[in-house]
Amino acid sequence: MKEIIKQLLRDKFARLALIVLGSIYLALFFADFLAPYTKDFSDRTMAYVPPSKIFTIDENGKLSRPYTYNYIREFNQESLEMRYKLDRSKKYYLKFFSQGQPYKFLGIIPMKYHLVCVEPDGRLFLLGTDINGRDVFSRLLFGGRISMTIGFLALFVLFPIGLLYGGISGYFGGKIDNIMMRFAEAVMSIPSFYLLIILASILPSGMTSIQRFILIVIILALIGWASFARVVRGMVLSIKNQEFVMAAKSIGQSELGIIIKHILPQTTSFVIVAMTLSVPSYILSESGLSFLGLGIQQPDASWGNMLKEAQEFTNIIYRPWLLTPGFLIFVAVLAFNLIGDTIRDVLDPKSRVR
Repeated sequence: MKEIIKQLLRDKFARLALIVLGSIYLALFFADFLAPYTKDFSDRTMAYVPPSKIFTIDENGKLSRPYTYNYIREFNQESLEMRYKLDRSKKYYLKFFSQGQPYKFLGIIPMKYHLVCVEPDGRLFLLGTDINGRDVFSRLLFGGRISMTIGFLALFVLFPIGLLYGGISGYFGGKIDNIMMRFAEAVMSIPSFYLLIILASILPSGMTSIQRFILIVIILALIGWASFARVVRGMVLSIKNQEFVMAAKSIGQSELGIIIKHILPQTTSFVIVAMTLSVPSYILSESGLSFLGLGIQQPDASWGNMLKEAQEFTNIIYRPWLLTPGFLIFVAVLAFNLIGDTIRDVLDPKSRVR
């Protein structure tokens, strides 16, 4: 692990990826404090408001405390468009570490303080609003908690199953190996994303987002273990005849104990790389499901269902801030892949020799 960490910090791309992911997860952890509004906030009169403009120079050209203006909505009869312009009749100064909408930090500790907010009559939309007048910046933070954690939770279910299944299959061999591998290959032959869509679409409509979230995690795990188990089985076949395994047999160690205590730990390097490279695929799977309306449901946010609103051509052209979730998905997936590739190079003996 020391060597892995050293190499990650030495590689400039991996180091940048670690900083990016660390910043994202830190922001998601303190989402309630960083978000100007709570996850339930909505102002229907402020639909599709562009990002608030922050001013530090007043009308006299002098340096001022940061302030913003509210937007006024007006209808253009010629173009038949709803437009917003700044209401410069009143300034709303930004307040840092000030009391705002009450919330529960991590769902437990009652708090009122936010990093930045404005007076009650003012509106601060750092990344604009969606069709329901909800602050996009706040929803990005709350939605990221789901999109960025679902992959790790799926791995905690998937990898123990794949490790044990592949270990048993490779260790015993013969008919047991034949039967177990044929079943795993049957699972692998099922188009995973289409199966995911079918399973997600038959979930009851009255389920809460937490229940749907847990079921999506389980579904992701149940369709992803087979390919992992097959690789583990191949590694176990090359390990089970080594001397330390024979020594464990000679002292009367149980077969399951040999698999768990002596053989599977030898696959640690592969497991670390596989876990790192698997997280992006689960982030994309959840985002794809939510984008199709089969994942996390409104009003709860995830980056996938937030991105769904940006599929309309007019929103892409006139409201580009709605594309922010897609950009964050791209950055997160790229960062995980960079870290996974670096770890794979570190643990590859041929790479170390070069």
